Amino acid sequence: MNQETQDSGFEKRTREVLDESASRLDGRTLSKLTQARHAALEQLQRPARSRWWFFAPAGAAAAVAVLAVMTWTGGTRPTATAPVAALNEDLEFLSDADAEIVAEGEDLEFYEWAAGEVES
Repeated sequence: MNQETQDSGFEKRTREVLDESASRLDGRTLSKLTQARHAALEQLQRPARSRWWFFAPAGAAAAVAVLAVMTWTGGTRPTATAPVAALNEDLEFLSDADAEIVAEGEDLEFYEWAAGEVES
């Protein structure tokens, strides 16, 4: 016997057993089963409610997490003037360093050579 013949035989026997057991049910039970079947079919025909309500708690938790991270790291955010301030500090440091080097006169020849290399 092939699989199709076995399946159809199994299906036939199962159907017979179920039909026989259903015929032995009383009227009250059959009525409840019919009402349940109609309620299920009616629910299938109604338009599905928006499924996004299912994900609302997860979205709210994610939003709270994002806000917490933004609040926690908010004090260390770089500002638009931070690079300018750093540049000003660097320029002040370099100008002070140049003044000391010229004043002391150490390795003046090296600095003249380095300036000539940069220009060429």
